[in-house]
Amino acid sequence: MAYENLRSNARAQIVLGLITGVIFGFLLQKGGVTNYDVIIGQLLLTDFTVVEIMLSAIVVGMIGIFLMKSAGLVRLHVARGSLGATVVGGLIFGTGFAVLGYCPGTAAGAFGSGALDALVGMVGIAIGAGIFAHLYPALERSILKKGLFPADTIPELIGVKPGIVVVGAIVLIIGVLYLLAVLGL
Repeated sequence: MAYENLRSNARAQIVLGLITGVIFGFLLQKGGVTNYDVIIGQLLLTDFTVVEIMLSAIVVGMIGIFLMKSAGLVRLHVARGSLGATVVGGLIFGTGFAVLGYCPGTAAGAFGSGALDALVGMVGIAIGAGIFAHLYPALERSILKKGLFPADTIPELIGVKPGIVVVGAIVLIIGVLYLLAVLGL
């Protein structure tokens, strides 16, 4: 199977990851979400470009992963979620986003398009990741495993087939995107 060959080839994984990252950064830049003013506009709820781009990416990703999984091209390895990990991750991400004005992906894309302020943020992201990695064993024992979610995926949680969740989520997202367009946001 092609999946097994790729899985066992570390070099192919690195090259595929690099290509995917470059394409992702290019698309972020073309979508305008590497622009600091656009991101600040999103945080101030005056510019919904970021929401529109991310919701569109979620739709494409859901369809792509669903089709690849259905065709046996990928196997998902779902990590067990918890309330503790969600709160800690949200606080770290939200604080960094609020202070820097970029998330990790948009910071890399902004730096790639010449924004030097994003480089400072990327250094901060690397330092923060190192600190988190150092603290991870203690955090895992004390906080991260608290409040384990009752299921690993939404389809498992509500007891339906994944395709139903994908279709339902797509309909909901298209509805939100339509509403944003109608409201002129």
